[in-house]
Amino acid sequence: MPVIRFGIIGTNWITERFIQAGMESDQFEIGAVYSRTEEQGRTFASKFDIPLVFTDLEEMVANDLLDAVYIASPNSLHAQQAICCMNYGKHVLCEKPISSNVRELRMMIETAQTKDVLLMEAMKSTLMPSFTIMKNNLYKIGRVRRYFASFCRYSSSYDELQQGAIPNTFNPTYSSGSLMDLGVYCIYPLVSLFGKPNTIESISVLLSSGTDGEGSMVLGYNKMDAIISHSKITDSYLPAEIQGENGTMIIDRISSPQNVKIHYRDGTIEDLTIPPVHNPMYYEIQEFIDLLECGKRKSSINSFTNSLMVAEIMDEARRQGGIHYPADMIKKC
Repeated sequence: MPVIRFGIIGTNWITERFIQAGMESDQFEIGAVYSRTEEQGRTFASKFDIPLVFTDLEEMVANDLLDAVYIASPNSLHAQQAICCMNYGKHVLCEKPISSNVRELRMMIETAQTKDVLLMEAMKSTLMPSFTIMKNNLYKIGRVRRYFASFCRYSSSYDELQQGAIPNTFNPTYSSGSLMDLGVYCIYPLVSLFGKPNTIESISVLLSSGTDGEGSMVLGYNKMDAIISHSKITDSYLPAEIQGENGTMIIDRISSPQNVKIHYRDGTIEDLTIPPVHNPMYYEIQEFIDLLECGKRKSSINSFTNSLMVAEIMDEARRQGGIHYPADMIKKC
């Protein structure tokens, strides 16, 4: 089995979790890390025995020792960095949301196809075994009438914002905010299961920084609706539900599904849960590696189609909510 040698962009908590998950695969190896500062890069590299540290991205991706790059930088940098990596022939696994908007994503896809490299959005939930169980057992609840998903987690950065600072997680320069950081977790499983909605209605609570602190969406399908709630300024402990005419499927966490049950109308409950075997991020890594091993250049699960639908929904939600990013501006020569 070939080993895929990854370069890492970012030295935050999510990259640490990524590496920990990757270590569960015999085909995973970290060869380098990119950081804006040498000191921060060396500190991070020492935690995981990463041999090479770069402060110049092009220098890192020009290195023949790397096969692929995992991008976990601020959202606004995803497109620029991914395109740079792909131009040097590197495969790219990019954190969600994969881009700031649809325009950027189309540029990324075009580059991937031109350079014949793999590009995949690192949405872990749709690649976890429990999500496959959800899809395979959805027929049991009969005609689906409603999808409900909530991801509301109070961010400590909100305290900083209230004190007058503008932390990255609420800074429009970085294409951040509640919809982009948390709402995407609710939207991606929706389109993976039911496709593109016919209508989108969205409201957002704007903060002083210009990003959204929370929001809600109602998405219309043919005789079915989807209700989504997301927030970085409140907490919620509600599970997700897919309501059908014969029963309701209940999922513990839409962002990282593990426990799945069906409550039937007759009062019986079917527990579809399987015990977790790997770190939740393991499955996106293994999907990426398996695709490379088979010579494929896109995932059929975290597909270009699904990523584009999600980006289109979020673009429209931001338009309705008055959320604008510098990344939305088309730069003229």
